[in-house]
Amino acid sequence: MATQLRVVWDDQFTRYDFGAAHPMDPLRLDLTARLCRELGLFDDPRRVEVVSAQPADDALLGTVHDLDYVAAVRAAAADPSSADQSRGLGTEDDPAFEGMHEASARVVQGSVDLAEAIWRGEIEHGVNFCGGLHHAMRDRASGFCVYNDVAVAIQRLLDLGAQRVAYVDVDVHHGDGVERIFWDDPRVLTISLHESGRVLFPGTGFPDDVGGPGAPGSAVNVALPPGTSDAGWLRALHAVVPPLVTAFEPDVLVTQHGCDSHFMDPLAHLAVSVDAQRLAQQCLHDLAHTVSGGRWLALGGGGYEVVDVVPRSWSHLVGIAAHTPVPTSTEVPTGWLEHVRTRLGRPGPAHMGDGKDPWWRSWEVGYDPEDPVDRAIMATRKAVFPLHGRDAWFD
Repeated sequence: MATQLRVVWDDQFTRYDFGAAHPMDPLRLDLTARLCRELGLFDDPRRVEVVSAQPADDALLGTVHDLDYVAAVRAAAADPSSADQSRGLGTEDDPAFEGMHEASARVVQGSVDLAEAIWRGEIEHGVNFCGGLHHAMRDRASGFCVYNDVAVAIQRLLDLGAQRVAYVDVDVHHGDGVERIFWDDPRVLTISLHESGRVLFPGTGFPDDVGGPGAPGSAVNVALPPGTSDAGWLRALHAVVPPLVTAFEPDVLVTQHGCDSHFMDPLAHLAVSVDAQRLAQQCLHDLAHTVSGGRWLALGGGGYEVVDVVPRSWSHLVGIAAHTPVPTSTEVPTGWLEHVRTRLGRPGPAHMGDGKDPWWRSWEVGYDPEDPVDRAIMATRKAVFPLHGRDAWFD
């Protein structure tokens, strides 16, 4: 019988560290793992396995990345002062640091190990909250991402025999690297729900971006206006993702759960609660059981409020994947709060939710042309739904 969930984690993953002044603080990973433990999510080894990973070798990285780029990362890791900025290395977003190659390659191997175990039937679900580095391109680093663990894991599934893989990205930033790598591959459906590129990095991901000439409809982009809150965000998710993923009939569902859509996140402008993020996680989990036999690989991503948001959101992800969901009314364990106060000299959140009761209107109640979120949803549906044999207005 397959293990319910395998989680990739050990302290070595905190070595993916761009430095003290960088917003992508690896402390967020440590605090997530600590909160999972304090909540008892790692306690039952029959249900949840926690494993580490070794760095991916160049052959695996080369299934997605140019080997010249891998060599450039290795060189920058050995001598950060020599980093090739034309490859996105040694920049403000992606500063070079000693050990950068090994740290980045370890994240890749973690996601690939889970993908392989899911495909072999050893586990039903896999979570790598250290992963989800969706901006990295074939030949360069971008947006805090050195290697694209998402794309390498998807490519590995294809190489193992998967006929179709669906990828859903709910990070506040467009999942441009994964989309670009599979832009013209009809075997991969990429769906990104993000704040509009008109106001936010990376400046891409518009409704008319629907895939290459060999794969029309394989790329789906919902570009939401700044200020979108729980009701609009969840309406957009439900109006686009389940219909298209269901029509695509994937063998495996891969999801990216960047939690920088939260109203406290310092790098973006959406207004989503942890409560709504948890509902999205539950929706995608249930979708995996509906469309892909429960084969679900769930990854982390962005998220820069490292105490109040990231640990709670990703602990909910682990709980849902373990089939032991944590109620949002649960008090945050005192041991974890004491650790935060000792380490950072500040309080942590009192409960596992933000005290919200997210509600959204089903698309079935009709389209409101005066609502900017509805206009964003309809733009995507009009661009993509007909390419999947669906009606933009009613399906």
